[in-house]
Amino acid sequence: MTSRGETLRELASQSLLSHFADLCEGAVIVDADARVVWMSDRYPGRLGLDDPAAVIGRPIEEVIPNSQMRQVVESGRPIMVDIMDFGDEAFVVTRLPLRDAAGKVVGAVGFMLYDDPRHLTPVVARFQRLRADLAEAERKLVAERRTRYSFASFVGVGPACAELKGAARRAARTASSVLIVGETGTGKELLAQAIHAASPRAAGPFVAVNIAAVPETLLEAEFFGVAPGAYTGADRRGREGKFKLADGGTLFLDEIGDMSLTLQAKLLRTLQEREFEAVGSNRLETADVRVIAATSRDLEKMVAEGTFRADLYYRLNVIRLETPPLRERMEDLPLLAEYLVEQICRRQGMPVRGISADAIERLRRHAWPGNVRELSNVLERALLMSDGDVLEAADLERVMPPPTAPAPATGRAGADAVGLAEAVAHAERHAIAAAIDRCHGNKAQAARLLGISRAALYEKIAALGL
Repeated sequence: MTSRGETLRELASQSLLSHFADLCEGAVIVDADARVVWMSDRYPGRLGLDDPAAVIGRPIEEVIPNSQMRQVVESGRPIMVDIMDFGDEAFVVTRLPLRDAAGKVVGAVGFMLYDDPRHLTPVVARFQRLRADLAEAERKLVAERRTRYSFASFVGVGPACAELKGAARRAARTASSVLIVGETGTGKELLAQAIHAASPRAAGPFVAVNIAAVPETLLEAEFFGVAPGAYTGADRRGREGKFKLADGGTLFLDEIGDMSLTLQAKLLRTLQEREFEAVGSNRLETADVRVIAATSRDLEKMVAEGTFRADLYYRLNVIRLETPPLRERMEDLPLLAEYLVEQICRRQGMPVRGISADAIERLRRHAWPGNVRELSNVLERALLMSDGDVLEAADLERVMPPPTAPAPATGRAGADAVGLAEAVAHAERHAIAAAIDRCHGNKAQAARLLGISRAALYEKIAALGL
């Protein structure tokens, strides 16, 4: 069988050379010294040579001055498609090395495919289209990894907001890790994007990972990538992880408190050494990444309970920023509501509407357990269900639960603060119970309805004793 296969291979090689020489405009073979040993009958005529026999044994450059056959012989690498100039003409050619049974390069063969490069126009046009499509896809991908928000997007002029934005601007000037803590819906990712946009890394990518939204079994691959063919069904080209994608920019780790202890250890090493291994690979890769983490959980409590690594916590908690809940910055409510109404109208393609003073007062009488995200949800629902040019209190009544917290009064910090905390807890308990009942006990759907993560919902259920 082996000898028969070798015979067929030799016949195929001979036949291929013969057919190719007949189909092409010309063919030439050189030896290991790049001297011509054979030339097809049609080639000398295409080159304007009067005596074909006179070229045998001569260096290829003396016969075809612009030939690259010597380069193929010396490198052992083919030149699959090239345009060769000869006098006033240009030919499309291909050049292949010839090897003996031991694999040693003993010569090369060249074929003149076309005597006019315009024959390649359809191929070149298709190649240019593919290259343009690739460039457009890469442009869109880069645009997706750029930030959409700046500090101007974090709306608020009150003392709490002003202090937070001042600290965040100082953080943007450094390369240190940042930990943003705060309740869900308070704008932690918006603040992270603003820090990146104001930092020296602004031209680099901003890559966000919501840890609570990725299954635990896939998080390692999501972070560090997958080597080609690492497991059955894996992409043969491999896949880059978020650390590699964020190289030179910022990696935002949302809901960092939901990460398992095993992955915490791997993340810590990557942050310390700035190197990692893709899943299924033994090769170390490096990445220059600035990490901003965010969580709605109490990480100090988790460290004390042993559910979050203390060393990782200290690594992330270099600069700490706390986003205040909406109920603690009610002075920003009018400005924030007007901004959100305008954004919602533009997004929905509606004429921009206003919001009345009575509507603002109605918003003040709600505890806002879902913070700015809940406020945006309420305003969008009210806008879609109303036809007036100005959003009124009656429009809000149709989409909001009954008032549970009075408008905050000034000058009475003691008893009023306790009453407000109780009112907020009561409002949260009522809203969560209603959402779970409406979703027939489905916690994931209830979390989406409330505008919070599933992890945050479970945390609130435990804290409120539901």
